[in-house]
Amino acid sequence: MVLLKSPVGEIYPSYSNYNFGSFGLNIPRNLSFCGEKIPTNDYALKDNLEKEFFANKQWKQSAGYLYSKAQKWFPYIEPILKKEGVPDDFKYVAVIESHLSNARSSQGAAGFWQLVPSTARNYGLIVNDNVDERLDVEKSTVAACKLIKDAYKVFKNWTLSAAAYNLGIGGIQKAMARQHTNNYYNMMLNKETGSFVYRILAYKTLFSDPKHFGIKRKAIKYLPKIQIKIIKIDSAISDIGNFAKAIKVNEAVIKLFNPWLLSDYLDNPNGLTFEFKIPKKINADYSNYYADLLEQKKPESVDSIVTETEVESQEKPKPEQGNEILHNYNEGEKLSDIAELYKVSVVEILNWNNLKKEKDIKPGQMLIIRVKQEEKSEKE
Repeated sequence: MVLLKSPVGEIYPSYSNYNFGSFGLNIPRNLSFCGEKIPTNDYALKDNLEKEFFANKQWKQSAGYLYSKAQKWFPYIEPILKKEGVPDDFKYVAVIESHLSNARSSQGAAGFWQLVPSTARNYGLIVNDNVDERLDVEKSTVAACKLIKDAYKVFKNWTLSAAAYNLGIGGIQKAMARQHTNNYYNMMLNKETGSFVYRILAYKTLFSDPKHFGIKRKAIKYLPKIQIKIIKIDSAISDIGNFAKAIKVNEAVIKLFNPWLLSDYLDNPNGLTFEFKIPKKINADYSNYYADLLEQKKPESVDSIVTETEVESQEKPKPEQGNEILHNYNEGEKLSDIAELYKVSVVEILNWNNLKKEKDIKPGQMLIIRVKQEEKSEKE
């Protein structure tokens, strides 16, 4: 057994992929969250764990999808958690909240960490009609860490801090006072908060020991982080297309790597400094990243895990009327075929992307397509 030291100085046994016994319906023994051991001698707790580990029939189907996302985004999230002094187990909160994507919920939460506007602003993020830094993976991770650490200052317990991430610090404090307990596993909470830590444990086991679920998969091999350069801007930008041309990149590249910019311009009345990320290898294929970074609607229920079949349709969405989308240009494609697919003209595609001719397009380039709103008929 390896002993690890937590960010607050506690010594605890590491979570081992090979130290699995079982209780109940083959629930792993010696489960822990952030070094805090999970009690295993309570029937109700076992029942809750069993629901999270085995009630969902889509574990095997979704495993490949989740692994592919983790290998892209854990390399960004893990170093920030470590730097901020937050236990590594909290990376699974982002998996639960958004499936590692820039999702937006009907309640107004957004980004990998599903922060609401007021909370995001409270932790230093800019959120307005022009800029939404919740969609910046790294900045939103820092903000989430600050929220988690604030909860830990109150509860001195990582499990309660995770529950507070879902319900709020005040919500957990009220539940503790009302129920006269400071033990998450003894508390009666709403369905989502009450299952939150159990779900973290289920995801942790899926990633740490996939064989436990009968999934034949080797350890995750992380992809290297995309090498970028930073361009700092402390003034307004009236036209992002012209800005892109000035720094010799495509407008789609700017929008892909800076999803926090919501418009075709940047308002900056207070002279703030914004950092634009630009990949050093402009012509590389980043198509497997943009589906996660582009804003999308959050699934109706955090309980449901998206299957790989459903993912295929999400990563290659059908264009919606009136939306601006990105098309990954593949070698050998004809611009006329792309134009026909989206019911636009070749000239429009060239203009939207500041191109003079089709030969200027390079394989892997992200083309901006502005899908037109169809006119309603008189009968409608």
